[in-house]
Amino acid sequence: MTRGTVSETYHAALAHGFADVGDATRIGVVRRPTAWFSGEIDENVPELGPPEELLEEFKRRHEDFKMQGMCDEGAHNAAWEEVKFGERYREHLDSAEAGAALSALAERVVGGESVVLVCFEKGTKRCHRHALEAELAARLDRD
Repeated sequence: MTRGTVSETYHAALAHGFADVGDATRIGVVRRPTAWFSGEIDENVPELGPPEELLEEFKRRHEDFKMQGMCDEGAHNAAWEEVKFGERYREHLDSAEAGAALSALAERVVGGESVVLVCFEKGTKRCHRHALEAELAARLDRD
């Protein structure tokens, strides 16, 4: 059996036809999917979304930076750095809840299913799905 593939994109790219994901399963990796988000994915795995407390802290800092006059993307990326989002998200992936979901997803890919990880942030903003894709690829390389 041929191993599946792993890729990533964001909701708007799917909604507007900018991302061609073929027959890959579109897997949302957000804590709280909206109705419009759910319309572009096949399933959502909230355990692979960032923890609520990290999201809330990030959102507060993002808004603070915007109030200081930063553009949205600049505020987003500055808040990401300040709250150590990437590092803390990777720690979350080691938790029992996220680890089990990540292992289950890896098994699906090993079994031949191609998946595309989907969340909200457009490509120029830092996003947890990049770290998630890298962690999933690392697990697959160990198998």
